[in-house]
Amino acid sequence: MLRILVTFCIVIGAAPALAGETLRIGLQTTGTFAWQLDVIRRHELAIGAGLDLKITEFASPDAGKLALNSGSVDLAVVDWLWVARARALGAKLLFYPYSSSAGAVMVKGDSPLRKIGDLKSRVLGVAGGPLDKSWLIVQVAALRQGIDLKREATLAYGAPPLISQKLQQGEIEASLNFWNFCARLDALGYRRILDVRDAEAELGLTEPIALIGYVFSEEFAASHKSTIDRFLAAAQEANDIMLRSDQEWEALRPLMNAEDEWTFKAYREQTREGIPLRPIEAEEVDARALFRALASAGGPDLVGPSEELDRGLYYQPAPRGD
Repeated sequence: MLRILVTFCIVIGAAPALAGETLRIGLQTTGTFAWQLDVIRRHELAIGAGLDLKITEFASPDAGKLALNSGSVDLAVVDWLWVARARALGAKLLFYPYSSSAGAVMVKGDSPLRKIGDLKSRVLGVAGGPLDKSWLIVQVAALRQGIDLKREATLAYGAPPLISQKLQQGEIEASLNFWNFCARLDALGYRRILDVRDAEAELGLTEPIALIGYVFSEEFAASHKSTIDRFLAAAQEANDIMLRSDQEWEALRPLMNAEDEWTFKAYREQTREGIPLRPIEAEEVDARALFRALASAGGPDLVGPSEELDRGLYYQPAPRGD
């Protein structure tokens, strides 16, 4: 059973009673969404948007997905591919890009493993579970090289911190983890044998797409469109602050668990690099190409019953001023 790490709610941007509309947000404790929410809190962007954000923290990405499905939160940051697959199976969820930052398959610096084919008969730890977006992309990129990692490697799934620990302790020989955990391993002398972005390129993408995003139900968006749009506008304001201000990152530093200056700067620059800047339409074009590649190679086991990305997947905010 998935464990909820924190069961009480944290209020971010709380205004006087009745001053803000409540938006319930699910937050994975080891994710970077907390950094953006902290910028929103310190700059009172939610208050300015007329919102009262109530944050519930979870120990794993899967717990956040369950909370979305159960309706206990209104919005969470989760995988693009999980949402695409869920829609193919009939779930009415919407996606809006949050970040294109992606992880990598990593090994110890002195490991004999050099390429993805070397993972045959080795133990590979995968963060996020069997349907994690990066894992599915890496699987399909490997299949194009004639390597079936699902059958030919020994797999161990777990939460990102656990997978990172197991690699460092030598309990697994390679790990596929989220980008922020990979940045920390870089600082410790670990080595990448396949970046998820390189796997995307092998599948035909010329630009990275946002593999994680803000997700909420169609029903909630229909009855609370202004709420969603005001939150996304506040999030964009927070992104703008993080893009232009190094001082802002000094304020975020206590949240980042960066153990040294190199890791701190890597977190900052990779977060900035992953902030989506292009139009939704461009994201959707590349997402369709990626989904077709995954469906062609992996079939229903990977993407569900549809071979084409649902055209209703991406949320379109109302134009500013409406």
